[in-house]
Amino acid sequence: MNVPQRLRASRLSLGLLLACVSSAALAQSETVAPPPPVAESDKTPAPPEPKPQEEKLKSADELPEIDLSLLRTKDFTLLYFDPAQTYLTPYIGRATQNALDYHKKMFGWTPWDRTTVLLKDFSDYGNAAARSSPNNAVLLDVAPLSLTYETFSPGERFFTLTNHELAHVATMDVWNATDARWRKFFRGKPMPVEAHPETILYNFLTTPRVNSPRWYLEGSAVFMETWMAGGLGRGQGAYDEMAFRAKVRDRTPIYSPLALESVGIVNDFQVGVNDYLYGTRFFSWLALTYGPQKVNQWLRRDPGSAGYYATQFRRVFGLRLDDGWDRWIAWERQFQSANLAALSRVPLTEVEHLSKRGLGSVSRTFYDPKTNSLIGAFRYPGVLPYVGALSLTTGETRRLANIKGAMLYNVTSMAWDPDSRTAFYTEDNYAYRDVFAIQVDTGKRTKLLTDARIGDLVVNPKDKSIWGIRHQNGFSTLVRIPPPYAGFNQVHTFDYNQNPFDLDISPDGTKLSASVGLSDGSQYVRVWSIDELMAGTEPKAIAELKLAPSTPESFVFAPDGKSLYGSAYYTGVSNIYRFDLDTQEAVPVSNASTGFFRPMPQADGSLIVYDYAGDGFTPSRIQPKEYDDLGTVTFLGAEVARVHPEVTTYGVGSPAKVDLDPLIVERGKYFPEKERKLAGTYPIVVDYKGKPAFGYHFTIEDPLQFKQLNLDLSVSPWGGGSAWERLHADIEYQTLNWRFRYWHNLTSFYDLFGPVKRSRKGDSLQIGWRKTRIYDPPRTLDLFADVAGYTGLEVQPEAQNVKSPRRLLTAQAGARFKNETRSLGSIDHERGIMAEAIASGVYGNSNLFPRIEGGIAFGRPLPLKNSSLWLYAQGGVAGGPGRDPLGSFYFGSFRNNYVDDRAVKRYREIESFPGFDIDEISARSFAKAIGEWNLPPVRFAEVGVPSFYLSSVRPAVFAGVLATRRSDGKSPTYATVGGQLDFNMTIALRLPMVLSLGAARGYAQGRRKTEWLASLKIL
Repeated sequence: MNVPQRLRASRLSLGLLLACVSSAALAQSETVAPPPPVAESDKTPAPPEPKPQEEKLKSADELPEIDLSLLRTKDFTLLYFDPAQTYLTPYIGRATQNALDYHKKMFGWTPWDRTTVLLKDFSDYGNAAARSSPNNAVLLDVAPLSLTYETFSPGERFFTLTNHELAHVATMDVWNATDARWRKFFRGKPMPVEAHPETILYNFLTTPRVNSPRWYLEGSAVFMETWMAGGLGRGQGAYDEMAFRAKVRDRTPIYSPLALESVGIVNDFQVGVNDYLYGTRFFSWLALTYGPQKVNQWLRRDPGSAGYYATQFRRVFGLRLDDGWDRWIAWERQFQSANLAALSRVPLTEVEHLSKRGLGSVSRTFYDPKTNSLIGAFRYPGVLPYVGALSLTTGETRRLANIKGAMLYNVTSMAWDPDSRTAFYTEDNYAYRDVFAIQVDTGKRTKLLTDARIGDLVVNPKDKSIWGIRHQNGFSTLVRIPPPYAGFNQVHTFDYNQNPFDLDISPDGTKLSASVGLSDGSQYVRVWSIDELMAGTEPKAIAELKLAPSTPESFVFAPDGKSLYGSAYYTGVSNIYRFDLDTQEAVPVSNASTGFFRPMPQADGSLIVYDYAGDGFTPSRIQPKEYDDLGTVTFLGAEVARVHPEVTTYGVGSPAKVDLDPLIVERGKYFPEKERKLAGTYPIVVDYKGKPAFGYHFTIEDPLQFKQLNLDLSVSPWGGGSAWERLHADIEYQTLNWRFRYWHNLTSFYDLFGPVKRSRKGDSLQIGWRKTRIYDPPRTLDLFADVAGYTGLEVQPEAQNVKSPRRLLTAQAGARFKNETRSLGSIDHERGIMAEAIASGVYGNSNLFPRIEGGIAFGRPLPLKNSSLWLYAQGGVAGGPGRDPLGSFYFGSFRNNYVDDRAVKRYREIESFPGFDIDEISARSFAKAIGEWNLPPVRFAEVGVPSFYLSSVRPAVFAGVLATRRSDGKSPTYATVGGQLDFNMTIALRLPMVLSLGAARGYAQGRRKTEWLASLKIL
């Protein structure tokens, strides 16, 4: 069943909920106690056939813009797409209630509002997100989760995700009497919004624990997720242990809390995953050292507790958070040194590194004997992710193609046909995957399948068909793509409880292998007969390997087809194992100090593997040797359970114990109009014509923010004008595609700071329409149209220094296309194209003034890390009576206020031209070009404190020319040369701010003028 096209387009709208933290896949665990068994009643059946709707809608007008169904209890509202996801709702409903009940008890938490849980299938890999402001909400992708390198828990995915995400909701929504008073005062939990930056303070007053660093939020959620599952989780993750063991072995820095957020989640190949890794280790160390009850006390919001997370830490643990962190790092180094010593008691495998550096994340790679190179995909800081060939002779990499939508850890799904010398790979790996082919000798690239949702690719050497795993509606389907690769055939759909991955096919094309994860936490490598699979019978494994409690992965056939080589954390360390198909026995053939992955058996008997290091996975060669015994490591999580066995009683138990049906209070469709309610109201300060005004803001919206009404009412107590002019209103109603706005004597907070004025006298009624025709990030195409009427104006709506007739009608329609991308560690986009075209008209002074304008921009990265060149070209022509000011475009100035919420680099925009006054340049037609060089950012690790710090400085220089034709017939040309420094800062632990300092020199007809820039961008 394919997802309807209108649901694909809704992916952009659902992004409104991604305001909080994301549960990206991280590290798995060694179990202390087995996970809760999946009861028969928990097992999810196949999706039922679509049934006629029980409630018939009276007319098409009653259809919601996104056709969601709902299941509601007093504690949560579960939203889903019927019928594709209906089969999941009984289990997810029970899992949600199970987790909510647990967190209420654990944290002494009474949810402030009902939690909205949304199921979606807009990605080929599972993920989740949560928030508690302005309301409690959780998003769940239904696709299987990636288990690569055991970076996520191998148990039932929704059991893990609901436990984790509702821990977020609980630890952010927890409140005491002080918070309750503020929430009642503001009639909700205001979230920070750009239009009214006072909301940053209001958000802290109502939900202080939202204003915590991400490592705190993720570390606490992973800690709870692990022990709620009886010890199965990332709090006992073998990957986590390996990551810190590598840091100690390689003597690489372990970040402080400040450095973690300022550089650790940017410059490291694991980016934001570091928040999970560090947060989980710190919380586990606290539990080990001080006891889990102290950890719980830190997370709670009991009477008398501090709202600020660091202050509460000091009250609970009796020391500054930085001092506690330093003690953990000292302990971690000692702990991992002991683990390294234990591993070295058995001789470690000798490693020959084949690259000068770690390659960050790597895909499955293939050895090409013809060129003595590795064919694969790589993703590391400073370079756009790419498919390439790594020469084992020189150690240099040849880029073949950039990858759109590269994954962390996996990068892409890769397959290789040595006979045709073609590599197959996937793009849009976090959306709906496309399948590509690239000829490695010529670089010729061909798109084979669009939105096929197929990954884990492997080529059958016998018939050259491509096999893969397709994810849709929460199920995994084995598929076959026959030459010429124009379509695919479904071979077998696995039960929901089975998640196959890491396919391989024997050299003779008769056997297919896969790692298979089951929802009870068990993991296998299974081998099937391809003939039996093609016959359509229920697949029965002809060989099976289990290395409990680890996940055997990346198993590939040896050249003779009699055995497979793969990796597993069987002893707590990822080593390479050989699995003999005849005896069905596995033996370790390596002893690693950190971990070996993705083996490639060679004809000479050696193995090419990836050795884990601090800068990622390093291609290496080892000589396999059978080991009777291997060194083992101690897990921090196991130490927590040994010293504080009470954590083993934290298990939440199976969701099967929840009797859901009596809890359900409503079933039906989700109508945003019926769900709307007052979400918040708060005082505001704004500016009108240079004078402050004071008032109140009101927001009325549904939980998903599909339909939202914002109302600003204010009054100017000082200044001239009539009482009617000193009253102000700004009313805006938004849906997914439409915007209706009325304002009376428009005000703006940012007019308080600087020369750019948005406030306008008069009244305006506006209707706007937006439609995303292409949503294939980073490639998007947006269409838009607006009409507006104005009365009582003094100056033009878009030109603050140009007089306007009192009445105006305006209309515009246009399109904007973007396709931009960047590498890890960058701030600006480094490669891409942008284009827009707008046709508009103004009616005033009894005349019509038509206009056409547009622009295009190109960017390319430089060999210098995180540096790029961009060219912005724009032009336009206006019609109508030439002498009327309505018939001209106006340019000049950076157009940044001293405090602003618009783009930092406004000199890229059409109306900006630094070195001249605002609206100083007028033109009936124009052609403009701006060239820009973005230099590499300068990073700072320890400048500031966690609640307010400087992370980087981004330098840029630019030069531009503007050719015009004025209404008097003259055609002057203007030039500008300038530069800008952007100081990237963070306030309230996670909210961005940018201080821009710059200067530009303007040139025109022998005139020179310098303009200086100082602007602070909020949010």
